Amino acid sequence: MTSPPALLALTTDVGNLIAQAGPVAHTVLALLFLFSVISWSIILSKGTKFRRMRAQSGRFLRAFRKANGRLQDVSAVSEQFKPSPLVSVFEGGYEEYRRQSGAGSPRNLPAVQRAVQIASSEEMTQMESRLPWLATTGAITPFVGLFGTVWGIIDAFQGLGNAGAATLRAVAPGISAALITTAAGLFTAIPAVIAYNQYMQQIREFGARMDDFGLELLNTVDRSAPQSPARMRESVVLEER
Repeated sequence: MTSPPALLALTTDVGNLIAQAGPVAHTVLALLFLFSVISWSIILSKGTKFRRMRAQSGRFLRAFRKANGRLQDVSAVSEQFKPSPLVSVFEGGYEEYRRQSGAGSPRNLPAVQRAVQIASSEEMTQMESRLPWLATTGAITPFVGLFGTVWGIIDAFQGLGNAGAATLRAVAPGISAALITTAAGLFTAIPAVIAYNQYMQQIREFGARMDDFGLELLNTVDRSAPQSPARMRESVVLEER
């Protein structure tokens, strides 16, 4: 375990190396800092939102099943379970269900199914928003940091050639300062890659839950919908057999 004095000394050394770096390295570090700030804002906001969505989805699903097919009762309380994606799927399907012909007329189940699919697709798109920035950050920031390192090493060896002193003591500070940009690039990229993979896995799980809930909603709509004459004749034929 690193002691506080050692940690302070390490921080001071890093600060000195950054101060010794050239203007190109400073530009690279500023760019990496910008990437890191934006990435962490996305990571924290998405993490908070996904936790709420997961908790509210479980509560909404329990409320939906407790209603025993009374879709109007579910609609009356659905607003309090947002931002659960299941609420959007339910509202999309239920709105289409209500929009159809009045009571006593057969319902168009395929239209409800399409409304459920559209709502699910919109939720997936919203959940995936801003995540490409994390993928981009994880892909390019190590190379941005490497560019700063290569440039710093070139600059260090040029200074060594001009001084004419081919010693490790002469070149080491410049190389150490140059390597800071590679470390900064990795420090920026690693959390972004981890968060991107974690969140994409969670989005796939949300997608599966929305698909399952959509089927459950369609079954409920199908049971509550009045039967068309053709379906009633089909039921009579099956019973006679």
